[in-house]
Amino acid sequence: MTITFVGHGYVGLVTACVFADLGNEVYVIGHTTEKLNKLKNGDPIIYEPGLQEVLKRNLDSKRLHFTNSYEAVNKSEVVFIAVGTPPKPSGEADLSTVLEVAQQIGKNLGNHYTVVSCKSTVPVGTNRKIEAIIKEVVKTADFDVASVPEFLREGSALKDTFEPDRIVIGANNEKATNLLLKLHEGLTGERVTGTLESAELIKYAANSILATKISFANLIALLSEKVGANVEEVLTGIGLDRRIGNIFLSPGVGYGGSCFPKDVMALTHIGTTLGVDMGLLHGVTDINLAIKDLFYEKIKATAPDKNIGVWGLSFKPDTDDIREAPAFYVIGKLLEDDYQITAYDPEATENVKRLLRDKISYSDSAADAAKDKDALIIFTEWNEFKQFDLNELKKLLKKPVIIDGRNIYEPKKMKDMGFTYASVGRKTT
Repeated sequence: MTITFVGHGYVGLVTACVFADLGNEVYVIGHTTEKLNKLKNGDPIIYEPGLQEVLKRNLDSKRLHFTNSYEAVNKSEVVFIAVGTPPKPSGEADLSTVLEVAQQIGKNLGNHYTVVSCKSTVPVGTNRKIEAIIKEVVKTADFDVASVPEFLREGSALKDTFEPDRIVIGANNEKATNLLLKLHEGLTGERVTGTLESAELIKYAANSILATKISFANLIALLSEKVGANVEEVLTGIGLDRRIGNIFLSPGVGYGGSCFPKDVMALTHIGTTLGVDMGLLHGVTDINLAIKDLFYEKIKATAPDKNIGVWGLSFKPDTDDIREAPAFYVIGKLLEDDYQITAYDPEATENVKRLLRDKISYSDSAADAAKDKDALIIFTEWNEFKQFDLNELKKLLKKPVIIDGRNIYEPKKMKDMGFTYASVGRKTT
């Protein structure tokens, strides 16, 4: 097929590359000339394992095209909206860009049948608004609107798109559903078809329950510290129940990223607006903030000397995304307390420099970030941190103090090696 994506962020770019790799003619519309030129030259802009190779392969094959013109809409059978929906101060999703894009799509629809499919995460009812806007712009177009939410994870986005657990399609009729099913034939995963409203709600509900599991794990971590239990042992015992499972049942310094924080806030706002008691999700958000504050207090208690190293700035490993990263929140509070911070992240450093500039120092290696420091703080569980030579690390540090927000080391081993080691939900050794 010939298809178009409006937006080249994580969702738009990765999905466009995958559909091009499946043999489709794919156009990607953006509005920033500098970014479009980089993409045309094979620079994916974002860090995502394997993405650059797939991007270059499909540029070379002439199946993938980047443009700032909406003319591609005219010849496309499917047009995907894949732009951001950031939160407003109230938590409500900002739909301004989505609705502006809908107008532009309407102005450029061709004379043939087209499915306008929204991949952006949007509140229930948004696709109906998109449909109304397009009908207002063009009275006679032959089109349908559909909702096809994405479920990719940063750091494994290509695998999640090539081999999804499920493909959710919400549409008004079978014609639109069948066209989208045909487009997705080259991909694995269960097919879930239904109404526009169901598809819209599935996305928010999925991210909110995953965030809930993380906050529940952190709640149990807080209790574990109070009663002297080991949270890893407790959560292992819980997760072995097949009704629960252990995925996302992991304690740490809180969730972040572009999805969980804003989607929990958005679903909370939707429910509150409709008169539904959203106390459960309020609690999820409150715990996520509390665990960051408590980790900050743990750093102050464990590392009173203020020359510290930091490992990890991205909100999770295998990505350079720093949106809502727990490290940012905690570092901000440490700077208010006059801590001197030297940080290292394998991929996210340049993004951090644009925001924090010279408020902290930056290292080109994990070893350099730890050298001669009074303590080391771990915010992201990159593999190179897990595999770092602990004997070497002890020699590098001025004081053998580690505060680990991701529980990547074993407390007994750290104690035996002579470290002061604090983690989440486990006794400080």
